[in-house]
Parts: sequence; C-alpha cells; structure tokens
Amino acid sequence: MPCSPLASRSVKEDGYHALEDFLHVIVNGLWRTFWRKSGPLPFSLSCFHHPGSKFYAVEKAISRGRLEELRGLALISKNGNNLKVHWNQVVELVLFRQNILSGNELKLSVSTICEALFYGVHILISRCLSKSRTISDDSVFIMVFDSKFGAVIKLGGDLSKLELNTGDPYQSVAHWIKCHAEVLLSSVETIWNRLGNANWGDLGTLQVLLAAFYSIVQCNGPPRKSISSLASAHSLRLQKRRIECRLAENEHAKIPYQQDGYQHGEIVELDHSDNPLVKNTSHLKLRQGEILLLEDQQQGQKSFQIQESFIGGNYFLYGAVSLDYPTQLLTLYVGAHPSRLEPSWEDMSLWYQVQRQTKVLNILKHQGVSSKYLPEVIASGRILHPGPCKKQSPSGRCDHPWCGTPILVTLPVGEPLSYIVARDGPFSSDDALRCCRDCLVALRSAATASVQHGDISPENIIRVFNMQGTRHKVLYIPVSWGRAVLEDRDSPAINLQFSSSHALQHGKLCPASDAESLVYLLFFVTGGRMHPQDSIESALQWREKSWATRSIQQHLGEVSPLLKAFSDYVDSLCGTPYPVDYDIWVKRLNRAVDGSGSADRGKMIEEVAMTLRLENVAESSGTSGGGT
Repeated sequence: MPCSPLASRSVKEDGYHALEDFLHVIVNGLWRTFWRKSGPLPFSLSCFHHPGSKFYAVEKAISRGRLEELRGLALISKNGNNLKVHWNQVVELVLFRQNILSGNELKLSVSTICEALFYGVHILISRCLSKSRTISDDSVFIMVFDSKFGAVIKLGGDLSKLELNTGDPYQSVAHWIKCHAEVLLSSVETIWNRLGNANWGDLGTLQVLLAAFYSIVQCNGPPRKSISSLASAHSLRLQKRRIECRLAENEHAKIPYQQDGYQHGEIVELDHSDNPLVKNTSHLKLRQGEILLLEDQQQGQKSFQIQESFIGGNYFLYGAVSLDYPTQLLTLYVGAHPSRLEPSWEDMSLWYQVQRQTKVLNILKHQGVSSKYLPEVIASGRILHPGPCKKQSPSGRCDHPWCGTPILVTLPVGEPLSYIVARDGPFSSDDALRCCRDCLVALRSAATASVQHGDISPENIIRVFNMQGTRHKVLYIPVSWGRAVLEDRDSPAINLQFSSSHALQHGKLCPASDAESLVYLLFFVTGGRMHPQDSIESALQWREKSWATRSIQQHLGEVSPLLKAFSDYVDSLCGTPYPVDYDIWVKRLNRAVDGSGSADRGKMIEEVAMTLRLENVAESSGTSGGGT
C-alpha cells in the first residue's frame, strides 16, 4: 500500500492494486483453508463507481480513465458462465477513501459511516429484489480503508419493515436504519504500517479476516472446517510440543518460573576484601605501541604490536597488528593472569573469552566450518615475556607477572552494535535485514557442527567494513563464542535482556534459543524499548507479555514485514525441540538484501501468503505460553 501523503494518480493506482492483492490473499486463503483446497475460486474482485454502476476490473477502469470515479472494490460471487455482474451478487463491499478518520481521533468520520450505510442498504435491497437469492442472510459487511487504517461496518435488518416513501426515499431509509436496522462498528485499527505492508496477525487484519469469513459463509454456507476445530487441533499440537520439551516439569528447571506474587529473596553482598586471593588478582594491561611475543604451539612464535585498546566488562580487548603483516588489523584478547590464583577463583569471564573461545573456534575450524560471517583464529597461546623464564615445564610458569597469560588473536575487527546504536541511533530497515541475514548465516554454519552461540547480544555482534572489493560492503559478525553450547552439560550465558526464555528458566538452550535472542537484538537495534530487568522472574514476565501482546512483532513490522514474519516464525518454535530452518530464511533475506528489493517492499504477496496461515488461529506459541 503506497503511503505517500500526495494523492497523485500513480499513488491511487498503486493503492487500488495493493488493495486488490490484499483482498485476494484473504479470500483465497480463507477458501482454501475452510472450504476447498483445490478447484477454481468462486469469487472475483471488481471495482465500482456508484450504486447501480457496472463493475469493472481494476486494470480496465484505469485504462478507461475512470480512476478518479472509483469508490472501492466488491467481492463478487460468480454466477456460472454469466459474465454480467449484478449488485445482488456482492458478497461484501470495500470502500477506499483518502481518509476515514474523524479529525485527529482514531474513529470513523460521519461521512465514512454514512457512505458505508448508503451502499449497504443498496446491496440489501438488491438482494431482496433478486429473483435468485444467492446470499441468504439479511446483513452485509462493509469494509472501509485508507492508506493506513481500516474498520468493518455490519448492517442488517428486516427490509419488510421498510416503508418506502416515493417522495423522499432517503428519509424512509434513514428512518428504517434508525428504528429497525442493526449497525455494528468495529474499532479503527492500523492495517498497513509505514512501509505500506499489511500487519498480518494484528487486530486490524483479524477483523477484516473475520468479516470476509462470515461473508463467505452467507454466500456459500458453512465451511467444511470450523474455526474451533482448527483451534482445537492447534492446541493438541501445542500440547504435544510442550510434552516433548517437558515444559510441564517445572521442578526440573534451574529457575522455576512464577507468574505472579513472587517474593524477592534477600540479596546478600559478599565481602571479599579480606580474601588474599582476590587482593592479589591482577590483569595484564597493555599500552599502545607495545609489542607482544606469543608462543603458539602450532605456529611457533609470533609478534604483535598493540594499536588501540577497548576495555569492556571483565576482559581486555585490543586492536593489534602482526609484525609479519602490519597492514591487517586484528582483535587480540588478553586472558586472566593465572599466577597466585587457584582455579576456583580464576576470572571465569576472561576464561570464557580466551581459553574456551579458542576451543570453540578451533572445533569449528577442524570440522571444516568456514564462513566470512564467523571469526577466524589467527593465533593463540601464551605470552613470552622478556628476560629469562624459569618455568619448569612447557605448560608451567615462572614468577614473572606476564608468564603464562593466555592470548587469543582473531580476525576481523569491528564495532559492537551496542556502541553503534548509542552513537548513531536505531538501524534502518536495510541495515536490520542485513544484520539478521548475516547472523543467521553464521548460526547456520555453526549449527552444521552442532554448535550454538549461547550469548547473542549487541555487545557480541560487530559491524565490519569489508575492504576487499566485494559487493558486501558491510558485514555483521557474531563474536565472543566462549559461551557456545557444544553438549548438553554446557550452560549458556544469562543475559536478562537478550537470553532466550528457555535459557532463563532452564539454564539450557533449546534449538531456537539463538534465533529468539536474535529477535530481541533486532528489536533493540531498530529502536524497540527494552526496560532494564532486575531479576530472572521479571525478565520472563516481560517476554511473556511482549509475545502475548505481539509488541515485538508489531515493532519489527514497522521496520520490515520480513522481520515480522521471522519473529512470528521464531515465536512458534521457541521452547520446542524443533530446529530452525535457517536455509529458507537465509534465502528470503538474501533476496531482500542482495536482490532488487522486491522481496521486502511493495505488495509482498509471496511473504503474505506464507505468513497467512489460518491453521494458526488462536496461536499460543512457546514463548507466549508461560515463559518457555
């Protein structure tokens, strides 16, 4: 749906084409789901000028220069081979106006309601006077739209009580509407977002779907499948998922989830000031221009010069260059110095960043997993300090403060998304799509080696500018693979804002946990409001409320309909044992990022057909079902 405020001819043409496609997807989806999966569709869409006018296809009306006269579209019930269409064949009517609102209020204007009732009465009278009554019910649904909002009006009543005064028929109809008719108005809801794409699954489109459903019931009788049967079948599928995932066994969760009325336990601060082990803890701090000699067991000795430093959290991160290749900037992680520290007191954050990340990246490398969206190990080992070393064995250490400090050197170097958003503001639609695509490619590559990241967050995704002349000028790469899950006993990182619901509640990942964290990350980088959480219980409640009210999907829908469809897909998988189909989403995102852009702009017929799954009526997914 074009969202330009200028009412030009081309914009109006595009609007009618978009409206026609929107209604066709709805009617076709309803008919194939509830009535017949195959065979011809017994309906057509035509435009009209005024009551009593002929019906035209949109293209024909435009070619005849009657675009400005059009008032909307009608869903027509086909009458055999008879090509002539009469008003008694109108199943439902759609009015398309430049503005349907009353001033600045979110309600229908009086003129919009009056026009809808005018056409509604005309349809009811046409049905009543018809010799062959194909539509049985004495009511009609009229939909009203502009380029953003929509609503549904239902008009019904007994026309036998209409006392027609030939001198003033309009006064007679007004009296009938006032005294004998039933007029029902839905709320005015947003149908199209600011990109012009339909908000599938939200209240506005659901109202339109139900109106179209009951209009078809009036014309073609009850469906072969009822809404309640589809909802019941879905409930059984959902219950099966929960049983498979053992979500009902809450006592096995590391953090039992409490819906309401939980009590905060007392927080006790541990005082380590008297512990000599903590007092003696020290980290190696490097200065710009300093040269490190690294002993790599596989590559021998390598020298690196520090270029810049970034202190973040509990680990030290530096930009460095190899003296053998001084033009390539590298990322250098410095681990915790092991001297005077027992293993139980070692800084685990640094251990995950250096030693375990080295292990994970080497596993990916040895299993043949290679991707430009994954960090690459350049070197890893221990620092060789200047002067004589008195260590007794190759794996030992001496009394020198540098001796034995672990180092990891990786490629590439980039800025974390948290820093970019704080500096430049929210991502654009193109940047968000590219970020989603790049991260999914990385997660797909790791999944081939049965590795999950386990710590997707804005601090652990970097933006890299590719200077090698390829068409991908910007890459988004997940880093910090130290908390990756390789086997069942591994525990992911716990992040109250970005960890998956399953990780928060059970301390483990489900197959879709990384994808769920990616949705939260996309929500954050595109300007979504994420309130600070002070406990796991509050974090779970925020997730449950956000998914139940569809606030995440609605926000991402304002950025890109493809991201909204992806979040809906993830919502249906989270907390279940079913894996993410990375291939299909990478393919769709590739078309949106690298293609002409038609996969993510305009009418989005293919994506809409994919997201319009009416079998998911009364959808209650894993994430919106109790913090799973």
